[in-house]
Amino acid sequence: MPTTSQLIARRKAAVPRGVGMFAGEVSVADASGATLTDADGKQWIDLSGGIGVVNAGHCTAEVVRAIQEQAAKLLHICIHVATYEPYVALCEKLNSLLPHGGPAKTMLVNSGAEAVENAIKIARQATGRSAVICYTGAFHGRTMMGMSLTSKTGYKAGCGPYAPEIYRLPFPSYFHHGDGLPMSRFVERELQRLRDAFLSYVPKNQVAAVILEPVLGEGGFVPAPAGYLQGLRKICDENGVLLICDEVQSGFCRTGRWAAYEHAGIVPDLSTWAKSLGAGMPIGAVVGKAEVMDAAAPGTIGGTYGGNPLACAAALAAIGYMESNNLNARAAEIGERVGRRFETLKKKCSLIADVRGLGAMIAMEFCQDRDPSRPAGPAVTAILERCRERNVLVLPAGAHGNIIRVLSPLVIEDGQLNHALDVIESSVMAVAAGAAA
Repeated sequence: MPTTSQLIARRKAAVPRGVGMFAGEVSVADASGATLTDADGKQWIDLSGGIGVVNAGHCTAEVVRAIQEQAAKLLHICIHVATYEPYVALCEKLNSLLPHGGPAKTMLVNSGAEAVENAIKIARQATGRSAVICYTGAFHGRTMMGMSLTSKTGYKAGCGPYAPEIYRLPFPSYFHHGDGLPMSRFVERELQRLRDAFLSYVPKNQVAAVILEPVLGEGGFVPAPAGYLQGLRKICDENGVLLICDEVQSGFCRTGRWAAYEHAGIVPDLSTWAKSLGAGMPIGAVVGKAEVMDAAAPGTIGGTYGGNPLACAAALAAIGYMESNNLNARAAEIGERVGRRFETLKKKCSLIADVRGLGAMIAMEFCQDRDPSRPAGPAVTAILERCRERNVLVLPAGAHGNIIRVLSPLVIEDGQLNHALDVIESSVMAVAAGAAA
């Protein structure tokens, strides 16, 4: 068994540097629940969740068993060649779990990026329009369309030209752009930006869809105000524009609901899913209103591996585990505990400018003197390094890398969570003391 240092050396020799290492030189040999064991035998508390993939925990017994049983029956045939029960059963489950205001239909893919690509294709066919409106701070994947919709330039440097007919608006972040307005006035101002965009950027009768994350993921765990989502739904309806909610990072119990959009009481026309849907297996989905989904002509959506039998079996088992263990309620408990600790820490540390999130999708933003225009990215880098030194794995977010986000498995034990939060707090205070010295 190679050591961590040996494994990292082999990686650097064999893997291109473009495949980034977001958490430093960390290895993993096996995992269970919220615990990782590295190649040197050291145990870690995982607050990254594989970037939001293992809401149901690492190597959940029910999921592993489902994969093993399916592997003995059918590994692959392709849904375009022959119909198999796991694909149909998962689509049926998602249609019932995530109704889109009436009869729903689902297609399965391999990832969140593929889900976004196909959602855009479906929207364009359903409307006969080409333009797509997206937002700053967005992350929608690394494929050509996904990369074009993604906001952070570091993820797509040197990869252009990008897909055409993409128009971007500021995400409605009250912390960054509130300007002291009451929330209701802020929401109306931000909705007016969309109405103005129909006059200045792209005619409304050329817009196929608006796509947004109800809670920004890579953009820093910024929830869109409920009033904004409600107003956006109304504007889309008034103008024949489809609303696509990207729930890849925020879905499957992460915010205390199956979908983050449920908190605002809205229903999108299409939604995209992946990450924790498969509990670690590569699978994604587009779910939508049946009449919208059926607008795509036969043969225009899908792919060879989409809805692989093993991934479908894992997803069905993961959803069953989430239901039987009420992980939505557990997410609310975790979010309340993390949010409370972070708010208390904010009172002690002037580097913490904002604490925000939804359910168990909680983050802290670090800025000099709590000024949103002065992001403290280096401080976050130092804090996360201290956390790693004490075997707590947690990730940054945001264009400036100045946000600490918590995406722990929802099965994390209270003792593990408390210890991890203690490590974060002590790391924050040590770095803040050094910065003040």
